[in-house]
Amino acid sequence: QVQLVESGGGLVQAGGSLRLSCAASGIIVRLNAMGWYRQAPGKQRELVARISSGGSTNYPDSVKGRFTISRDNAKNTVYLQMNTLKSEDTAVYYCALEPSKGTIVTIPRYWGQGTQVTVSS
Repeated sequence: QVQLVESGGGLVQAGGSLRLSCAASGIIVRLNAMGWYRQAPGKQRELVARISSGGSTNYPDSVKGRFTISRDNAKNTVYLQMNTLKSEDTAVYYCALEPSKGTIVTIPRYWGQGTQVTVSS
C-alpha cells in the first residue's frame, strides 16, 4: 500500500521560509518522478516543483529561484524548500507520485493528504 505523508506546513510571514517533507512508504521514490502541487481556494491545482527519477528538476516561473525540490533516497523522502514566500503562495500543498520516471510530466497516480501553507503579508 502506497502512502505519501506531507509535513512542515504552517503560518509564516512574507519573506520567510518553510521546508515541506513528503515521506513515502510502499514505494521507492527514486524510481519514479515526484511532484509538489498546490491548490489555493477557488483555484485549480498547479504543479510547483517536480523531480524525475534521474534527478532533473523543473519549476514554473512563479516559483523558480525561490522553491527547490530535493530527494533523500536513504529516507525515501522528498522535500520542498520554499524561500522568499509571498502571500500568493498560500495554499494546500500536496506531494504526488507519477507513474513515469522521466522528464515528461504525467498524471500522478498517488497523492498525499496535503499540508496547509499560509503566508501572511
